[in-house]
Amino acid sequence: MEERNMKLAANTKRGWWMGMGLALGLAALAALGVTATAGAAGQDKEKSKDNGKNSAKAEPAASVMGTVEGLVRDISCPIQNKDAGATSFNIECVLECVRNGSPLIIQTVEGELYTPISDSIPDKDQRERLMPFVGKFVRITGPVYERGGTHAIGVQQITEMKEVRLVTDAK
Repeated sequence: MEERNMKLAANTKRGWWMGMGLALGLAALAALGVTATAGAAGQDKEKSKDNGKNSAKAEPAASVMGTVEGLVRDISCPIQNKDAGATSFNIECVLECVRNGSPLIIQTVEGELYTPISDSIPDKDQRERLMPFVGKFVRITGPVYERGGTHAIGVQQITEMKEVRLVTDAK
């Protein structure tokens, strides 16, 4: 019983600190002038009125038609290994990660990572379309998007760039 009371007291104290943290965080946001507006709240009410009827009719974000050239590969290695490049990589590692379900990306020579998406809303999975190009250097043409430092390209056309020399046995 005493142990239960101690746990309860600890949880109550933790809850109090979490509440204080939330209150302080909200006060800091208010001091910075970050608040919810009535307009935003009104939009939420409008969304709830349509019962989801308009959810599939999302307006596409601004994009520019572009071309991205890079390696089709798993996302994990270039995120975790700063030496993983678009022209020098370990093909066995890439293939094993892809076989295990790692998401596919396009890595440029400059190190930018692009998420391949469809060029329509709702999005359609591009994995099947990109699988024949895993471990190959490609040119993809389509709408290019950027949001908060994340890059994506709507895959309209994809071709292998066989003239690009790849080192596939890097460590």
